[in-house]
Amino acid sequence: MNTPGGTLLNYRVDLSDNQPHVLDYQAYVGAVSEFNTIDPVTPALDSSLEELADDNQRFWQKVWRHGEVRVGGNPSLDLAIHYNVFQLNQSAGRDGRTNIPAKGLSGSGYEGHYFWDTEMFMLPYFIYTHPQMARQLLQYRYQVLPQARERARQMGVEHGALFAWRTINGQEASAYYPAGTAQYHIDADIAYAVGKYYDVTGDWDFIAQCGFEMVLETARFWADFGTWHQVGDLRRFEFLTVTGPDEYTALVNNNYYTNRMAKHNLELVVQLADDLAKHDPERLMDLHVTPADLAHFRDLAAHIYLPYSQDYKINAQDDSFLSKPHWPADRMTPDNFPLLLHYHPLTIYRYQVAKQADTMLADYLFPDDLDPEQLKREYTYYEGVTTHDSSLSRSTFSILAARLGDTEKAYRYFMDTARMDLVNLQGNTADGLHLANLGGSWLALVAGFSGFHVQAGVVHVTNHLPQELTALSYRLTVGKSVLEVDLAADVTRVRLISGPSVHVSVNGRPESLIAVTKN
Repeated sequence: MNTPGGTLLNYRVDLSDNQPHVLDYQAYVGAVSEFNTIDPVTPALDSSLEELADDNQRFWQKVWRHGEVRVGGNPSLDLAIHYNVFQLNQSAGRDGRTNIPAKGLSGSGYEGHYFWDTEMFMLPYFIYTHPQMARQLLQYRYQVLPQARERARQMGVEHGALFAWRTINGQEASAYYPAGTAQYHIDADIAYAVGKYYDVTGDWDFIAQCGFEMVLETARFWADFGTWHQVGDLRRFEFLTVTGPDEYTALVNNNYYTNRMAKHNLELVVQLADDLAKHDPERLMDLHVTPADLAHFRDLAAHIYLPYSQDYKINAQDDSFLSKPHWPADRMTPDNFPLLLHYHPLTIYRYQVAKQADTMLADYLFPDDLDPEQLKREYTYYEGVTTHDSSLSRSTFSILAARLGDTEKAYRYFMDTARMDLVNLQGNTADGLHLANLGGSWLALVAGFSGFHVQAGVVHVTNHLPQELTALSYRLTVGKSVLEVDLAADVTRVRLISGPSVHVSVNGRPESLIAVTKN
């Protein structure tokens, strides 16, 4: 039966061959926003319940075939990881016009809005296990690029685009700008995700059609948004009055994470433009990109200021963070967490206290930026001032602890990440699952315990498996190759399941750089 807003589906299913009992099943299918009305919502309308069930089964078979994760030594943890992966997959948009709500389909928290959570914590899982779905999630950002351009103009920036911090339809829905719109880093987060998707999949068609334009428009935003500052003989490019990932420190100058990500954004646009000039120079002309523009982007990237403390020998979260007083010790107790529910934001902003990983997140994303000794200093310092009031925080600390060889601490942070909603660790699971944290649990296993990353076409795996786990096994896709990684206490193995051979490096040994062949 058709109604003004959609279609009511009626199914009758026999429950037994010998009994007359039947189940009457009704489902309402309709558009929920203007993005869903571009094409009629009809695929399910002409299908029987059996056909829908078969389609569902094929989908999940593919999910586990390409993205299976198994954890040995803890059956309940293994089940929790499978649950997390299930929730990620069922919550993700697949049509290029929808994304992943921060609470998925599990609750009304955040009113179904999308955040930076997708690109930084959930998209990596899809890039490596279901690249076509990853492309569709990025395609959504391209669909709202016109709204992002309009938002930049509203913010007084004449060129480029500023993606909404909190949105469904591309328009800003955040009511609190210090911890919302001021998180300009979302532009660079999206650009980073485009670059990562391209690195892993080699999907040039996406870059030519959509990806480069998004990276270009975000780079143009940074070029107009930043300001030059002369300090002695140094000329540096800065970003003022911004908020980084740490929402307990708002409206500051030169947030390290923001500046580092903007630097990457400007470097990436030049890299992709060079590729585009070789393959599709007309596209550059269509987008009005000139050699002078690229030279300008290079110059800005080279001069972006990255705050550093000579006193502590660490990257400073921003220009003022390290000079603020520490949060009072008698208030640094679980009874006062999360702080934002007990104290006015302006009270919190006066102190050196972090809601979540901020500078540490940049350290994870750019591992070649600093040596192990500096990473250790930064980890120790920022761990001491971070409350982990955000569900996004612990997975980053777990990954970096594993990288530093502290597998006991990595495991402890990981367990909080993996079981967060199952044990209601944050005390707000009733509002819905923490979808980004579910992606973070996968990252903690793959990027943390197995040290997985792809660099210059080489798959790197480093065994950081904690003693609490007897084994870790997972599958993922790099380019057109499906790989399986198996870890145990004294075993690190990468196998090719399907596709062309892949070069791998195991535990950092140059001699282990090999072409993987089918077993």
